[in-house]
Amino acid sequence: MIGPVTSPPQVQALAAVRPSEARQPAKPQPAATDTVKISVAAQALQEATETQAQTTKEAGSGDVQAKRLLAQEAAAHAVTK
Repeated sequence: MIGPVTSPPQVQALAAVRPSEARQPAKPQPAATDTVKISVAAQALQEATETQAQTTKEAGSGDVQAKRLLAQEAAAHAVTK
């Protein structure tokens, strides 16, 4: 027995619905970065309250202000002796 021929149900492929999304891999989003600027007064307070170890570490990594501060402290220490 031969049955009647019927057409299959209509199915839309994902690529037909969203061709640009189906063909392109997901691109990673760049990491968000925040930039913070502090006032001159806040910078002065931060420098005034940092420890000797922090100043020495910063001077060792090339911080000109820290190098100058260490030189001033060394000069002041030599004068008081």
